[in-house]
Amino acid sequence: MAVVRLSLSQFRNYADAVVSPGAGLVVLTGENGAGKTNILEAVSLLSPGRGLRGASLQEMARSGGPGGFAVAARLGEVELGTGTVAAAPERRQVRVNGAAASATSLGEWLSVLWLTPAMDRLFQESAGGRRRFLDRLVLALEPGHAVHSARYEAAMRARNKLLADERWDEAWLDSLEALMEEHGVAVSLGRIRTIKRLTEALWSEETGSFPRARLYLDNVTPDMLQTRLRASRKVHAAAGRATHGPNNEDLRVTFGDTDRPASQCSTGEQKALLLSIVLAQADLVADRAGRRPILLLDEVAAHLDARRRAALFGRLEAGGGQVWMTGTEAALFEGAVGDRFEVSEGRIVRA
Repeated sequence: MAVVRLSLSQFRNYADAVVSPGAGLVVLTGENGAGKTNILEAVSLLSPGRGLRGASLQEMARSGGPGGFAVAARLGEVELGTGTVAAAPERRQVRVNGAAASATSLGEWLSVLWLTPAMDRLFQESAGGRRRFLDRLVLALEPGHAVHSARYEAAMRARNKLLADERWDEAWLDSLEALMEEHGVAVSLGRIRTIKRLTEALWSEETGSFPRARLYLDNVTPDMLQTRLRASRKVHAAAGRATHGPNNEDLRVTFGDTDRPASQCSTGEQKALLLSIVLAQADLVADRAGRRPILLLDEVAAHLDARRRAALFGRLEAGGGQVWMTGTEAALFEGAVGDRFEVSEGRIVRA
C-alpha cells in the first residue's frame, strides 16, 4: 500500500498542508528546519507507536495553534487518521474509515520502517535505542508484537511501583509477574524470529554496494521468567527496575564476513549496515505479509558516497513500494526517479 494523499492540520510547523505523492520514490528537499522531517513523522504516525521521533503528542501540536492536531491519509480505498483534541492533548485518537480504532490496529493496515539521522549512532549508544529499532522491525512482520510489548511494559511498570511500597501485595505481584512472563516471552520470541529471518535474508543473496550484517540477540529472556522475577523482588526493589526480561535484551550487529562489531565501523559503514538491514526487512515484509512497507529515509544521502547513493536509488526502484526521502539539496538525489517536492516554511510544493 502507498499513501496517495496526506493531509496535516495544526501539526508541527504546518497549519494546513496536503501532499499527493505517487506510489514510488518521493523526494522532499529544502533547507534545515523547513519541515521535511515533520512530514515523515506524520506518515510514521499511521503505524502503531509514537512515531519516528518518539515525541509526546503535545509536542506534535503546532506551537501557537488552537491545540490538538490531525494527520489523515488515503491508502487506496482505506482512510486512516490520527491526532488529538485540545481538551485531551495527551490522548491519541485513531480512526479507520471513519470509525474509532486502537493505535495498535494501525499495524493491520500499514507497515512503516524508517531511518533518521539520530539512528546513525545506533550501534554506539544505549541498548534501549537498539531495542526500539529491533521492535519496529518485528512489528512490520508481526503486528501483534505491539500488543505484547505494551502489556509487558504495563505489567512491569505496575510491578516496579508495587515493589517501591514498604509492604508488598504478594498475590498482586504474582499476577503481574505471570503477565510479564506471558507477554515478555512473546516479545523475546518475536525478536528472535525476526533476527533469524533477517540474517537469512541478508546472506541469501549478494547485496552489491551494501554490506551484509550478522544479527544476534544478547541477554535473551530466561526460561521460567516468572520464577526468576519472584526470586529477585528484593534486588529489583533496590534497583528500581526489573533486571530480567525483554527490557534487558540488546541487539548486536557485526559487519559481514569479518564479524567486526558495528560499533567499530566507520560512520559510512554503519549507515550502510543500517540501510542493508532495513532494505532486507522491506523484502521480508513484502514476501511474508503480502504488502511492501512504506520506507521513510530522513537525510538518507548523508554519509553515503556517490557510488552507494546510486546503488541505493537503483535498489529502491527495483524493489518497488513507496519510499519517502529527505535532503537539503536536490543534487543528492540525481538519478532517483520519482515525485519531487520542495518544502519551505510550512508549505509543500511539487518541484
